[in-house]
Amino acid sequence: MGFFQFTEEQEMLRKAVREFVEAEIAPHAAEWDEKHYCPVELFPKMGEMGITGIFVPEEYGGAGLGHVERAICLEEISRYSAGLGIALMTHHLGIAPILYFGTDEQKQKYLPDLAAGKKICGLSVTEPGGGSDFMGLKATGEFKDGQWVINGRKCFITNASVADVDIWAVVTGQDEKGRALMTVFIIDKDTPGHAPGREENKIGLNGSSTGDVICNDVVLGEEAVLGEVNKGAKIALSAIQEIGRAGMAAISVGILRGCLEEGVKFSNERILYGKPLNRLQAIQFIIAENRVAYEAAKLLTYHAASLKDAGKPCANEFSMAKLFATEAAIEAAKKTIDLMGGYGCINEYPVGRFLRDAIATIPAGGTSHIQKIIIAGNAIRGN
Repeated sequence: MGFFQFTEEQEMLRKAVREFVEAEIAPHAAEWDEKHYCPVELFPKMGEMGITGIFVPEEYGGAGLGHVERAICLEEISRYSAGLGIALMTHHLGIAPILYFGTDEQKQKYLPDLAAGKKICGLSVTEPGGGSDFMGLKATGEFKDGQWVINGRKCFITNASVADVDIWAVVTGQDEKGRALMTVFIIDKDTPGHAPGREENKIGLNGSSTGDVICNDVVLGEEAVLGEVNKGAKIALSAIQEIGRAGMAAISVGILRGCLEEGVKFSNERILYGKPLNRLQAIQFIIAENRVAYEAAKLLTYHAASLKDAGKPCANEFSMAKLFATEAAIEAAKKTIDLMGGYGCINEYPVGRFLRDAIATIPAGGTSHIQKIIIAGNAIRGN
């Protein structure tokens, strides 16, 4: 694998983002969770810091950095608010297809405002029939009289009610074997017929909006097509594999660090039998296990991100990082609650939120079962 080390510039970025998070996010994370509130007002502030457009080139108003830097931002934010973490993650998830597959006109039109956090992006792929059945989409795009007419319903969409720009994958034809052919479209929020539907009441990740998005006879010009007609599966899949799973892994690394730091802090301050709790071997075992889980998840995630930045194949590495980090975050949160005893069940402490957030990371970007199928398939093929 090689030895991964952050550069001096990356460490400076981490320090700057951490200071921002401790001032602007940490004091409000519990309230956002309790009120199911997505703090959209922070997006322009994150834009000023370069976070919302972290991997967007400078010519389009971004920071011109890479996917390692993106993971740093998501980890630091998700240490306190994994809910805001997934809102930002999904913003990047919508930006990536425009950046990597868009025309220069599309990039000029959308990327500067998205990079600046003046507008928020979303990606609408999952449908009521199931997110794992990627090729089983029912939403359609029909070409009539020189225009596209889009119809369908997407569900479990992050940023559903706050996104200004929505990336839609729909079925626009069939190949000779009868399999669906997809096309991806860029849809502006206020396009007639496009609207958010019901808002979901989630177990965790409540600093974000999740719900349905509906297209009812949405009429789009050919300039709304992203990439080539009938070749959208690659665009949507690459976004999910290399941006979505990457983001969920980084968010889970943040949750893992939260579990580790809160456990250490509590065990230092809590006195039992006249001594700090962390003198007990059983407590030390929990801290040791959480430390190892954090370091392992971090290495898997940042290694995969460094491959992405080097232009090397990384989808399988992100599947491994996502599988390990999300499952480890659930385990670490549960162990930290064990460490804290009754205090772990009190919502003045954040570990209950960490557990709920960690559980909610599993379906995003493909469940753990889906990741195992992908990883096993690659191993069997010798990859």
